[in-house]
Amino acid sequence: FVKAVTENLGDEGRYVHYGVTSYDIEDTAMAIRMRESADLLIEDLESLSESVAKLAREHKYTPMIGRTHGVHAEPITFGFKMAVWYSQLKRDVERMKSARRSVNVGKISGAVGIFGNVDPKIEEFVCSRLGLDFAPVSTQIVQRDRHAEFLSAIAIAASGCENYATEMRNLQRTEILEVQEAFLPGQRGSSAMPHKRNPWRFETIVGLARVVRSYIIPALENITSWHERDNTNSSCERIIIADSCLALDFMLQSLTKLVNRLEIKTDNMRANLEKMGQLVFSEHVLLALVRRGMSREDAYKICQRNAAKCWDEGVSFREALESDPDVTAVLKSEELAECFNLEHHLRNVDTIFERLGLN
Repeated sequence: FVKAVTENLGDEGRYVHYGVTSYDIEDTAMAIRMRESADLLIEDLESLSESVAKLAREHKYTPMIGRTHGVHAEPITFGFKMAVWYSQLKRDVERMKSARRSVNVGKISGAVGIFGNVDPKIEEFVCSRLGLDFAPVSTQIVQRDRHAEFLSAIAIAASGCENYATEMRNLQRTEILEVQEAFLPGQRGSSAMPHKRNPWRFETIVGLARVVRSYIIPALENITSWHERDNTNSSCERIIIADSCLALDFMLQSLTKLVNRLEIKTDNMRANLEKMGQLVFSEHVLLALVRRGMSREDAYKICQRNAAKCWDEGVSFREALESDPDVTAVLKSEELAECFNLEHHLRNVDTIFERLGLN
């Protein structure tokens, strides 16, 4: 390239590439590309955040069962679940903004970075014209911890997308079916089974996240460079930076569409919440017994014993407790009834939303 340009400039061609090295141009141009990519990704993240926030507000009080280890735990709301995602997305935005600042750096410092044949004022002038900061010090290249930070921010955001895509896939299981990816007229879920409605768009998000995460290793390995520079970073950066940006951009835009069209099956959420025969209120009963003077160990054993009756005999948890003299000797009927008040578990949802600025 330098030779071709030089040959077409006549006598002035001798000043082309004067005192600079190829990576003065390469790294400075790369900084602009990463900065502009970061701007697009921040826009994508904020758009997805708005859609998730809207869904959170709409279902702020929609009750459902919370699950730990895949097993029913205690009541939450679907809005709460979306609020957790919203919080993560806001952190993704801040990480991306921080990474943008880190990579928005150019250099015109020559073959080893010591300005042996170029004046530092040229670097300051060029970077200023391009809207870049100049690297306070560089070798032949801008140090690659900056690029690793950028790709790490992308990979973390992609992993957050995967987290909630996986959650939506799980909630679409036939046995759960609390949400469903929009299924358009004429769409087919399976070439063999006409009844299928698969969450394939969410599955695509998960697959792409794996690809993006895989690029973190070479990005971190590129931090190491022999002396003032070797060429090991060059070949893989041609792949990992552009691919990571493109993949995350696609993931975020796809998720925004999916969230905006997501079908929320509130009746199934309520049915699943009630499926365990009130066992999900066991901690509330345990704490009520403790407040009335029972040791925590004794209260735990009593609750577990009665929970076992529900599992083994199919009775409701409340019925089991009402027939247990160890419980009725401590808790009055109205106190026990209050333990099964769903609103008790949801009473602080407003506080959580206020903390997030979602009200």
